[in-house]
Amino acid sequence: MMVTIESTIASLLDDRSRAIHDKDIDRLLAFYSDDVVYFDLVPPLQYVGAAALRGRFLDWFARSKGAIGQKIEELHVTASADVAVAHMLIRAGGTLVDGGEVGYWVRSTSSFRLRESRWLITHEHVSLPADLKSGTVVMDLAP
Repeated sequence: MMVTIESTIASLLDDRSRAIHDKDIDRLLAFYSDDVVYFDLVPPLQYVGAAALRGRFLDWFARSKGAIGQKIEELHVTASADVAVAHMLIRAGGTLVDGGEVGYWVRSTSSFRLRESRWLITHEHVSLPADLKSGTVVMDLAP
């Protein structure tokens, strides 16, 4: 079987989901460049750099009781020799510390650069659709 950049990126994203599931902060951050720019569901407008992303992820992990679910669907990867972009839908799931259940789909785009023979995420954007009339996010959509 031939290994392609697209299959490498898909495998990397699966590994990233496992790191999230396990709440393994060091393994998770190893997928990101030191100068990553991250747009998340929660404020602020952006997280810049690995230290900021570490803080964001540790806060997320602390708010979750047990494992965090990440099921990737509809993955599309476009790649050249040293740049790749992937967009996907991710089913987020789990239980919050307060007992609330998480279960919704997010849209995600990840940009990668090949640096020193490793694909690293340099930018990531996670979002939910918004109902502009009500000013609220829509969390009950499914693919």
